[in-house]
Amino acid sequence: MKRIIVLAMIAGMFGTLNVSAQQDKSKRPSPPHVVKETLNSGVAVTIDYSQPSLKGRTIGKELAPYGKVWRTGANEPTTFEVSKAVKVNGKDLAAGKYGMYSIPGEKEWVIIFGKKSNVSADKHVEADDALRIKVKPVKAAAFTEKMTFTIDKSGKVALVWGDIQVPFTVK
Repeated sequence: MKRIIVLAMIAGMFGTLNVSAQQDKSKRPSPPHVVKETLNSGVAVTIDYSQPSLKGRTIGKELAPYGKVWRTGANEPTTFEVSKAVKVNGKDLAAGKYGMYSIPGEKEWVIIFGKKSNVSADKHVEADDALRIKVKPVKAAAFTEKMTFTIDKSGKVALVWGDIQVPFTVK
């Protein structure tokens, strides 16, 4: 009987450790966010990402370094999912779920849709690209502290952060 009680106590301790080790992702400094939209064409577009904040830091330097592959968010890899085959800035992208990466630049950003949706940016290799597009960043209408994606029904998608907007179209 003592052995059963001791085993129950040990199991209880591990259960408590497991629960306390699980993290409420909404309490993170860069909380998770999902943006979804069904386009006029009937295509469902979903971007699942975490929202880093600027906190006085500079895009291209301390955050999202220029010229380097970046996970386009924080924490886990950002994912981009489309329910049907689409054209992104006029280039074909099959229906599916993709890892979304970028290579930020002062005058041009490269948006990468990776075939593997769960690979960190430092492990992503160009051979795993489903598509790369080049995008010109523009001045945002308003300053945005937390990185945010927007999608409208016409297929305009934009990453908005700080005073920049990185737009592309999905049709």
